[in-house]
Amino acid sequence: MNVSDASVDFGHLVRRRPSAVVRPRSAAEIAGVVRSAAADGVPVAARGRGHSGYGQALTDGVVADMSTLAAVHEAGDDRIVVDAGAGWDAVLAAAWERGRTPPVLTDYLGLSVGGTLSAGGIGGTSFRHGLQTDTVLSLEVVTGDGVVRTCGPGDELFAAVLGGLGQCGIITRATLRLVPAPAHVRRQELDYDTVAAAALDQVRFISEDRFDFVQGQVRFGGSGRRVFLETYSEGGGDLPFLEFQHRLDAAEALLTGTGAWFHPHPWWNCFLPEPAAVDFLSTLVERLRPEDLGEAGCVLFYPVFTGRVRAPLVRLPAERIAFLVALLRFPRTTPRWRPGRSRRTAASTRRPASWVE
Repeated sequence: MNVSDASVDFGHLVRRRPSAVVRPRSAAEIAGVVRSAAADGVPVAARGRGHSGYGQALTDGVVADMSTLAAVHEAGDDRIVVDAGAGWDAVLAAAWERGRTPPVLTDYLGLSVGGTLSAGGIGGTSFRHGLQTDTVLSLEVVTGDGVVRTCGPGDELFAAVLGGLGQCGIITRATLRLVPAPAHVRRQELDYDTVAAAALDQVRFISEDRFDFVQGQVRFGGSGRRVFLETYSEGGGDLPFLEFQHRLDAAEALLTGTGAWFHPHPWWNCFLPEPAAVDFLSTLVERLRPEDLGEAGCVLFYPVFTGRVRAPLVRLPAERIAFLVALLRFPRTTPRWRPGRSRRTAASTRRPASWVE
């Protein structure tokens, strides 16, 4: 990653050019960067996969490219130890070798562990397990004073870093809980006439614990608007579990191939209490037109029991059930701009990591 790459994020809506990009090889090197930058009054931002939508991870200071810290260190029956720059695809692959899986996986697996733990991390199993922040057993963190610390449940630092958007420390390593993974799942798509009926059924399904995965979608295509729930049940199905978890790989390949992945595409996410979410979704879907989201865009809605989300900085409504409502838009046109490659690097003996100017 060079400075040009680090100047924009996934949303391609905001640009902010950093003064430098570092490629740390260890938590100790990140700590050295933080101390050096703090002495000069320069902000530091950690960047995993840069998947934020509106410049949240951009800075005019120093960007720490976490892709150089992406190792899977240890996988057991009930836990896995990984660097913060590791992708959830790599975590799943290592866990799968032992017949295990993280309890909660995001739809798109090309996100970094540190990135989603700094934000929350929601998936179709969150109604049962909470967010990805609720599956963490311990963390290694570099704090603002440039010190490497370890923390776990009950520690103030642990509570501040999970969902803390990188403002309370840089996550460098995480120990994550694992659960047995099914070999196959029984996947279903349930169609509805209205989004209100779909959302109300979601609430019923999670309250009855009827399925192991529940997600709502609205898509617009050549046949018009489609409202449906995607569910799966573990055991007895014929769809391989890994195939389901990688279901977005083909879409990513198509969108990167056409260039839409690199074009500005605003995404919007919001947690709403159940009654307000149903009303909002109903009004929203009636007003949306196909061109508002693009052919690859969609509306997603996930229910979650708020009492199962423990990270205090992940702010949720006070009601028992909340919905994450997401509007995902992709453009139709191919962009003029694409991420470039690093053209030159410079090393500094004063700074312990590799820097790109």
